[in-house]
Amino acid sequence: MDGAWGSVEADWRLLLLLVLLWYILLRAWERNGTLDKWNASRVFGFVLMVRGTYGLKALETISKPRKFWRIYGEVALWLCVGSMLLVGLLMGLAFVGALLSPPTTAPPTASELVAIPGINPMIPLGWGAMAFIVALVIHEFGHGLLARAHGMRIRAFGLLQLGPLPLGAFAEPQYEELQRAPRRERMRMFAAGPATNLFAAFVCLLMLGGLAGQAISTTPHPHARSIIVDGEAEKAGMEPWDIITAINGTEVIGMDGFRDQMQLYRANDTVTMDVIHANGEEEQLTIVFADKYLYHENMGWTEANLEAFDIQPGDPFLGVEGLSEGTWGIDRLAGPFSPRFEGGTLVKSIYAPIHILTLMVVPFQLQGVSMYPMEEAMLTTADEGLGAVIGTSGLLFFINFFFWLMWVNILLGFTNLIPMVPFDGGHLFKDTLHGTLSAVKRLGKKTKLWDIHPMWIDHISSKASSFSSLALLMMLIFIIAVQYL
Repeated sequence: MDGAWGSVEADWRLLLLLVLLWYILLRAWERNGTLDKWNASRVFGFVLMVRGTYGLKALETISKPRKFWRIYGEVALWLCVGSMLLVGLLMGLAFVGALLSPPTTAPPTASELVAIPGINPMIPLGWGAMAFIVALVIHEFGHGLLARAHGMRIRAFGLLQLGPLPLGAFAEPQYEELQRAPRRERMRMFAAGPATNLFAAFVCLLMLGGLAGQAISTTPHPHARSIIVDGEAEKAGMEPWDIITAINGTEVIGMDGFRDQMQLYRANDTVTMDVIHANGEEEQLTIVFADKYLYHENMGWTEANLEAFDIQPGDPFLGVEGLSEGTWGIDRLAGPFSPRFEGGTLVKSIYAPIHILTLMVVPFQLQGVSMYPMEEAMLTTADEGLGAVIGTSGLLFFINFFFWLMWVNILLGFTNLIPMVPFDGGHLFKDTLHGTLSAVKRLGKKTKLWDIHPMWIDHISSKASSFSSLALLMMLIFIIAVQYL
């Protein structure tokens, strides 16, 4: 624990030093008039707010079909209100979980607590910065489109920066017009940013599906992503990422070929297995199959689980995990939109949103990359079609680009839906509560059972928004702090 604390303190000292140097530079620019020339200003002391008019003409042109964008805003509003409530519920559950059962794992370092490319080791500087800039533009353009669709003018677009790193972006509407806008229109405008991020993430997933269709494996043989410790495969000398080319002299083609071969044997049978190691060396191993039924039974599987997976006593077990074909890396990212995904339209529709959320853990599992290097090495493209045009290097470039763009869009979308000011979710929560209380007022007036003064509704909405923001902030601080106690 002392070592972990020492690492955290060292990280914080470095971060504070860099922020201090940035603050001194901003103060110097402020005094010599550089910030005025850039139409920029300081916020919170050390964040640079840079304004510009780039994109306003494009915004005006794209927002012309006002009716379409208002319908889009209504769909975005329903999506975001539901997601906002879900995010708030998950934060509450996380707080209760941390309160009742504090984590026992090593706490994250200071750099892992900030979602800044290059500083957070799980977010690479190149891909992360590129994806953040694109996602921030998408987010703020969404706000701008709905503002113009409802007649609100946009004064400027801009970026919030900490040094060379983008912290956020903004579309700056005319403040008076925003405050005077009808509540529903204002809510659509707030919802449009995070909703556009979430829709963009779905488009990126579709693009990954298209790229998966252009990818083929460099080898027809399956490989093992990991080896079970003290299992028969490890004892025979098998290693992670070994490619299985033959069993007892019979070539193994794909996963179907491997399953067909395994059906010919029983537990305790001895076979020779030809493999290619990750370094390219070929070797023939002698392996004695274990009992698959006994292995899973010792792992705690119940009879019902074993029966559900059709595992019978005496079934042969090699002792590897993650046995798959060479396209597994891109297939894992594309999920239900990979051409090799087994499932109909209904299954794809149900699984797609779940799959998008599960992809959020990929950089943490793989230490900041979208695919293992060995998975990338097993990919190539066909000699015809789009794959022949972009080549293997182009394929890998677009896979990484669309993965990180999807990942950052999901992160920005759901982060902005935290029901806490200044996030979009905080403004949505306030207006949603105001609308709910107004509906209660109308019901009371219609039934003549009660009457609520409009000023009381404004007061309660404002106070509840402030209280929820403070409560969620305290929960978030506790969830982070308890890991270091």
